[in-house]
Amino acid sequence: MRRLTAIIVLCAALAACATAPTVYGPATGGQSVGFSEMRIEPGRYRVTFRGGPGAPMSQVSDYALLRAAELTLADGYDWFRVVDRYVAQSGSDGGPRLSVGAGGGSGGYSSGVGVGVGTSFNLGGGPALTQTIEVIMGKGAPPASAGGQVYNASEVRRTIGERI
Repeated sequence: MRRLTAIIVLCAALAACATAPTVYGPATGGQSVGFSEMRIEPGRYRVTFRGGPGAPMSQVSDYALLRAAELTLADGYDWFRVVDRYVAQSGSDGGPRLSVGAGGGSGGYSSGVGVGVGTSFNLGGGPALTQTIEVIMGKGAPPASAGGQVYNASEVRRTIGERI
């Protein structure tokens, strides 16, 4: 029993090392956690935030909006409007798994019987979500006809930034 417990603890520790926590900052590579952006034209960006395994969609979405707000203010604009938004999911199996099984059997010259029971534990945090938004920036009063997709950059930075 001690050996089995040691194996489970070791596997859990290795899995914890393999998953990246979701922190706000620039992505350091193609599949790393963090934000990246591409300037399409003056006042228009495509912003992507990739969360770590198991990060909730609300967190990934907030971090993409926060990066858009930072870019908006850095470029001298007051507000931004989300004109396109999509989400991608990777790693749907959730990462490494640990399986534990038990079995028994009886055998002899005349007959044999076997019984097995098993279960597995998902050691990963779940799928990694990526949200990409395309934003158009503006100065002055935001357009009233854009609905709920227009954000005050200063307010987004203040409210989401306080939670980080």
